[in-house]
Amino acid sequence: MTTAIKQLDDLRAKALKGGGADRIQKQHDKGKLSARERVDVLLDKGSFTELDMFVQHRSNDFGMEKNRILTDGVVTGYGSIDGRQVVVFSQDFTIFGGSLSEAFAEKICKVMDMALKLGIPIIGLNDSGGARIQEGVVSLGGYADIFLKNTLASGVVPQISAILGPCAGGAVYSPAITDFVFMAKNTSHMFVTGPNVVKTVTHEEVSMENLGGAETHSSKSGVAHFAFENEVEVLQNIRRLLSYLPLNNLDEPPVCEYADPTKKSQEKLDGFVPENPNKPYDMHKVVNIIADKDSFFEVHSEFAKNIIVGFARIGGRSVGIVANQPAHLAGVLDIDSSVKGARFVRFCDAFNIPIITFEDVPGFLPGTEQEWRGIIKNGAKLLYAFAEATVPKLTVITRKAYGGAYDVMSSKHIRGDLNFAWPSAEIAVMGPKGAVEIIFKTQIEKAKDPHRETEKLIVEYKKKFANPYVAAERGYIDDVIKPHETRSRLMAGLKLLETKVDSNPKKKHGNIPL
Repeated sequence: MTTAIKQLDDLRAKALKGGGADRIQKQHDKGKLSARERVDVLLDKGSFTELDMFVQHRSNDFGMEKNRILTDGVVTGYGSIDGRQVVVFSQDFTIFGGSLSEAFAEKICKVMDMALKLGIPIIGLNDSGGARIQEGVVSLGGYADIFLKNTLASGVVPQISAILGPCAGGAVYSPAITDFVFMAKNTSHMFVTGPNVVKTVTHEEVSMENLGGAETHSSKSGVAHFAFENEVEVLQNIRRLLSYLPLNNLDEPPVCEYADPTKKSQEKLDGFVPENPNKPYDMHKVVNIIADKDSFFEVHSEFAKNIIVGFARIGGRSVGIVANQPAHLAGVLDIDSSVKGARFVRFCDAFNIPIITFEDVPGFLPGTEQEWRGIIKNGAKLLYAFAEATVPKLTVITRKAYGGAYDVMSSKHIRGDLNFAWPSAEIAVMGPKGAVEIIFKTQIEKAKDPHRETEKLIVEYKKKFANPYVAAERGYIDDVIKPHETRSRLMAGLKLLETKVDSNPKKKHGNIPL
């Protein structure tokens, strides 16, 4: 027995070395951690239990039978984050460049199946050269097996991907299906085809960083939801993200202790919206004043900045925030902001997270570029997401709510539960100037002084529509509230809506305008 135990100890020690000290040092020289170091940073200390440590590939082609390494390039298992269970896989670039084999894929699928049975999140740490060429179609089949698991797990358990090295070709589609993608700046890259192929096919010269780096995907493509300076920050912020999320779609989000803000801090809101309707203000500040202190965790902060999405806590409860941003493009809705908002709303709805919408939107962005790229179908995605959502939905109109954008932003008409407006709210088909020029076109043309007549009519129009009371008369707004009352009204609303039950007609699934 002693001999057998020694053999076990030797095999474990061998597995823990990964591809060897030299290759681990090369990881460190690139500013990267090893696969196991990443798991240690991510999970609660001492909580990781590894599975399938002794798995090796089964390939006998191209001399591979002479080169078998324990774990076969991916570390898999389970552990805890803040005491709550998760499964994790961490690709090991020191073993065959982290390339995916049949056995490698089987290990990942195994822990994903475990996560679905147990109802716990799946976290993937990606650092791979792609499919293992020596295994050919078997490796490609392994990717497809993972893609299917990702799809079946979507909306059932949270799935989080960290890109901590190369992620190219077919490998990118697993992270793309997951709920949130994190990237480390300068050391992680995602692309379907690399710079050399791009140059051959399109004659474009582009660096890896510009083509598929963290800043590119977090600001231009929107593929990455988060980009942080280094791997440790990535892993720490995955822990933070999970603190807002339930373990699965049947669970409730965690409730935390909180401290009530001062009355003075809330009263700042009363003078926050400028008197001039065309003057911008930062909606981030509104959100941070109303939410529990330091609780707002923004998602997609560098992409489509005209809309803000993220998680926060109000009265200790986890909520999803969707807010127009007047400080960027006047808060107008365009293609990117619509898709960004729609994906976030659908995530919150899938995982029982109430949605709070702060609205100040002048409409949809006009122009040939937007129309030709499909603002109609893309704007409809945000509308569809809000209309489909059955979680508690609370809306606060802080200023402009114009045109179809008023309808889209969680209005009463698409099952908003509690819809409030500040006294500064303006709810109308369009802004005063444009409306007057259409409604009174003939009258203005016949006037002795068209400019003066226009200004007079604008004042009259504002009296009628540049306020929330016409909508409130019809019940489209549940109440007009003072800005400093917003937090208390939202807290009361969240408490009220704890027992909300709503549903959609029975169907296989809807057909969102993709």
